[in-house]
Amino acid sequence: QLPTGLYKKVLVILHDSVLPYMNEPTLMMDFLTVAYGIGGAISLLALNGLFILIHRHNLEYPDFYKKLYNLLDPSIYHVKYRARFFHLTDLFLSSSHLPAYLVAAFIKRLARLALTAPPEALLMIIPFICNLFRRHPACRVLVHRPAGPADMSEDPYIMEKEEPSESRALESSLWEIQCLQNHYHPDVAKAAAVLNQSLSEMEDDISGLLELSAYELFDKEVKKTAVDVPLEFEQVRGLFGKKNDIFAEHFSLD
Repeated sequence: QLPTGLYKKVLVILHDSVLPYMNEPTLMMDFLTVAYGIGGAISLLALNGLFILIHRHNLEYPDFYKKLYNLLDPSIYHVKYRARFFHLTDLFLSSSHLPAYLVAAFIKRLARLALTAPPEALLMIIPFICNLFRRHPACRVLVHRPAGPADMSEDPYIMEKEEPSESRALESSLWEIQCLQNHYHPDVAKAAAVLNQSLSEMEDDISGLLELSAYELFDKEVKKTAVDVPLEFEQVRGLFGKKNDIFAEHFSLD
């Protein structure tokens, strides 16, 4: 048992400062699987080490995607390690051999959580979801379903289920992204409107969006050049703006 602070310090450097120099990296399997099951930030940090063991050392982890799915909660868009988590999640969901129900469950959960996410996270997660549609065309039924639920309370998707296969995500529709098309931030609304059109074959590069911060978003808006919008079709010539106004003979507007 390690203190939480020490757990985090170890897991941050484990994948690049420890595992590459071990003769038998597989000895870390138990430590990493236990850390992955703790939850919260510790589970997020354990993903790096687990990825190396799964990818290079043939670690089999039957409940891996179930636990990854359950790591998605409202705090995931606010945590310090958000960029690292979504980079790895993107890798884990890149395989074309994943079942459609699993990918659809991830899409629906990410979209549902996006309803309360900050704009900087939304500008990353919407292209992320679009990339999942490009990789897994079977999931596009979530977008192209004319006979979707008339009321949001009738959505068949069950977010509370821990097992992705029991969430009924493929029976649902992606009304959450349609809600985001009316978002107060124009960039978010524009990004969400992409799903109204046919998606291009080439995936969006989200690497530059993973670490997008609220400060950068605000700074970008502040530096935009303001455009003068004309409020009058005719230039005001008198006090009340009328032609041949008697007041114009005695008063002028500076």
